[in-house]
Amino acid sequence: MRRLTRGLRKGSGLLLIVMIFIWGADRLRAPTLPEDLAAVPVTGMNDANLNLAELSQSQPLLVYVWASWCNICKLTTRSVANLIAEGKPVLSVAIRSGDDAQVETWMRKKSLNGPGINDQRGELAQRWDIAATPTFIVLYKGKVVSTTSGWTSGWGLTLRLWWAKHST
Repeated sequence: MRRLTRGLRKGSGLLLIVMIFIWGADRLRAPTLPEDLAAVPVTGMNDANLNLAELSQSQPLLVYVWASWCNICKLTTRSVANLIAEGKPVLSVAIRSGDDAQVETWMRKKSLNGPGINDQRGELAQRWDIAATPTFIVLYKGKVVSTTSGWTSGWGLTLRLWWAKHST
């Protein structure tokens, strides 16, 4: 019994250290988003005008910033596609991933149905200070509630969306 208790204590300590490391790395990679992020309209593919404040008014909006060449994005895209299938609002932002036709084809193959932005030259990513892909931004009622970069689970995304709605 002592071995089990000691093992659990060591395991808990190690888990805490890993969680602190992950939290710290996430803080270092977090973008410094502009104050008016949701207020400034953005242009989606096919010249659609997108208003992030309106898109996030009734329920939290997940802004999924990805790139077709990003290996971690290939892992997280399935979780995002599942959220879309569940009816969660998601705006996809492709960074330097080709022309509109290439991005639309990639999105269709990956079941990223819904509005999308093709940031072909990385101008939006630069304005939003996105330094890592994937980056996830949760907006609710036009306000940034959370950001994270790198791999995250479907459960993590669902929890962030839930938290956005219940913390404000």
